Amino acid sequence: MDLRVSIKKKLRDFTLEVAFRVRDEVFALFGASGCGKSITLKCIAGIETPDCGSITLNGRTLYDSDKNINLPPQARRVGYLFQNYALFPNMTVAQNITFAATGDKLSKLKQNIERFQLHGLENAYPNQLSGGQCQRVALARVLASHAEFLLLDEPFSALDSYLKWQLELELVQILKHYGGAILVTHDRGEVFRLSDKVAVLHDGLISTVDSTQELFLNPKTLQAAILTGCKVSRLRKIADNQFLAVDWDTILTAPPDSKFVAIRAPLPSRQLFDDQLFFLRD
Repeated sequence: MDLRVSIKKKLRDFTLEVAFRVRDEVFALFGASGCGKSITLKCIAGIETPDCGSITLNGRTLYDSDKNINLPPQARRVGYLFQNYALFPNMTVAQNITFAATGDKLSKLKQNIERFQLHGLENAYPNQLSGGQCQRVALARVLASHAEFLLLDEPFSALDSYLKWQLELELVQILKHYGGAILVTHDRGEVFRLSDKVAVLHDGLISTVDSTQELFLNPKTLQAAILTGCKVSRLRKIADNQFLAVDWDTILTAPPDSKFVAIRAPLPSRQLFDDQLFFLRD
């Protein structure tokens, strides 16, 4: 599996400009709401068109502004799980699942009805389903299609905590055998549990790309520290390597170019240890 993305698109508040590569892994686009995560997915899927750049999947060009190539969504063989599920309201569960299926549709229907515990709902319509059932039907539809790659846009945002936990366990097993996927989320727990690599987005730009483990163990930017749950303070220089952590009212020794300090653990009272701290330039 090899997805390569290098695109630029002018949006209302900023310009989205991202470049990354995804191989046989779950790659998370991680950032606050409105930072460009979902638009990036839509450009890969062909729902939105970048202003310029290129997108290739396993050597196939999906989009290239220089070569005037822009494949329609149905030709890209990319499975997109929408945040709001986007089930067809006039189709039954069975019809939704098999809508984009190729090959033996009956076999794929049976496989996914079993996989997602949808027995007895084959003839039900989306307005007769719970949120969790709609989510499972949407996942089943994606997996029944002839998709080479998965795009998951906030897949658990509408679910209660117990159902979210159940579907996360199911998705972990699916992704292990699928090949490659991009997960869009602003939930650090989902990032930690589901992804192998993470790109942190802020105002349309990628501030850092790291393995999931490294991102949480050693955040390298202010945005990465905040998103992974660190407490952060501004630093004010008071001597060569001496700084005042303004928001904590504590004096620290730090590298000379530091602007912020972050800590993963809850703040101890007046006692900070070097191995708990991350000093950040931006």
